Amino acid sequence: MDRNIKLLGLYLHLAKAAEIRQQLHVRDKLLILAGIIAVRLELLSVAAACRHKVLSHNKQHLIRRWPNLSKALPDEQFDALLKQLQRRFPLEKAEQMLATLGIEMGREWETYYSEEEYAAALLDTTVKQLRRIYEREQID
Repeated sequence: MDRNIKLLGLYLHLAKAAEIRQQLHVRDKLLILAGIIAVRLELLSVAAACRHKVLSHNKQHLIRRWPNLSKALPDEQFDALLKQLQRRFPLEKAEQMLATLGIEMGREWETYYSEEEYAAALLDTTVKQLRRIYEREQID
């Protein structure tokens, strides 16, 4: 559990830093990676929020083709995008980027009630809002 939530936190921290720097295209790429990690952690509300943020910025993004990131995973077109993003932001590079930004994660996730709450904090929202986004995704 620790490794996977740390990986999610790593990409969410980088996405937040890119947003602060107004590098929204970079942020979107990092959010897609974080969203896939969230799917694998079964944090579907977090994955929905990542997808929502990307589409709020770029309504024409490739991920609009799928109702959620879980459904995108088995698709070949999405797989090609995911592999491209993983090559651009491999774990080693992501860790180096985080260190360059001076962000020391440690075991910060342990201070939160749940993994979902931790991710919500990094997305500058609440668990309640994450769940609302997820519910809307299920309806659409």
